[in-house]
Amino acid sequence: MKIAILSCFYPYRGGISQFNACLYGELSRNHDVRAFNFTRQYPEFLFPGKTQFVTEDDEAVSIESTPLLDTANPFTYGKTYRAIRDWNPDVLIVRYWMSYFGPSLGYITRRMKKHCKVISILDNVVPHEPRFFDTPLTRYFLKGSTGCVTLCEAVSEDLLKIDPQARYTVIQHPLYSHFGAKKDRAEAERKLGLKPGKKNILFFGLIRKYKGLDILLEAFGALPDDYQLIIAGEPYGSFEPYQQIIDRIQGKERIVKELKYIKDSEVTDYFSAADLAVLPYRSATQSGISSVSYHFEVPMIVTDVGGLKETIGDRGTGLVAKNGTPEEIRIEIERYFSDPQIAEDCIGNIRKEKERLSWKGFAESLVGFIGQL
Repeated sequence: MKIAILSCFYPYRGGISQFNACLYGELSRNHDVRAFNFTRQYPEFLFPGKTQFVTEDDEAVSIESTPLLDTANPFTYGKTYRAIRDWNPDVLIVRYWMSYFGPSLGYITRRMKKHCKVISILDNVVPHEPRFFDTPLTRYFLKGSTGCVTLCEAVSEDLLKIDPQARYTVIQHPLYSHFGAKKDRAEAERKLGLKPGKKNILFFGLIRKYKGLDILLEAFGALPDDYQLIIAGEPYGSFEPYQQIIDRIQGKERIVKELKYIKDSEVTDYFSAADLAVLPYRSATQSGISSVSYHFEVPMIVTDVGGLKETIGDRGTGLVAKNGTPEEIRIEIERYFSDPQIAEDCIGNIRKEKERLSWKGFAESLVGFIGQL
């Protein structure tokens, strides 16, 4: 089968690009796959981070791709459509995670649907920070899809609210496996400047309002001296509101901050030092951070939003703070560490999930769904 994938690939960085590279590699084992890339993913003024691209010392997977689509330049939409059409694929796979991509991707998919099956992998249907134009742009995009793949039931529910007739399947986010093996804990702690013998809590990934770092900071301020907090990720926007919380809470000297994009080669240090990852999100669908936690066998505490309870709490790989308040986060953190059996059970369940959530399994389920359409 000839499969075209239109999305971001190397040299773009981040979880979407990493996912696409892994999917490309797995599908290429049995199919003729070609990657079509962006020439510009976002205009700079829409991107709150420092850079959209990998740096020279990053070890991201390099995928050969054809860069064509400038999402801010409608003159490239037709050019991209014609290039994909002329390659004559049986299937076009696109990724969709925010309504900004609705006009550009929708233009292409609505035309490609006449020539091949179009499969949309939906990270989000309703954004974490919604705006009035999200629903009409998403509805426009979805008209070009033959079928949709969601990564959790919560996204499927959002999909059906916009398109009750949508043909879809749920395939859970596979595990990232390109970060390498877990390091010796003591070595990782030395590298990060952590004091040994503490209970290490990790907040990892892009720092955005909906991810609730402020909630975790308030919770951490009520924890005793044998806890340490590691904050590792690039702020999208000002870090000042979080710093103001840090400056007034107890235990600020036990907080280690790495406010930058964490390269693939550095990820192992943070998860090797961590006892527990905390995802105190205000809203969520699924989270790529949970996939990384699974890889390193680090249990999680999550809030009961989106698909987090479904993919973590219900699987027994972590604990769920139902109300998502600082007090409840603190209670669940202390409960986790109060009984060694909880950690043992969570890690055992993570190992079962690692067997189930392979890229091979994801690709086989995806191909099976395509065959049903």
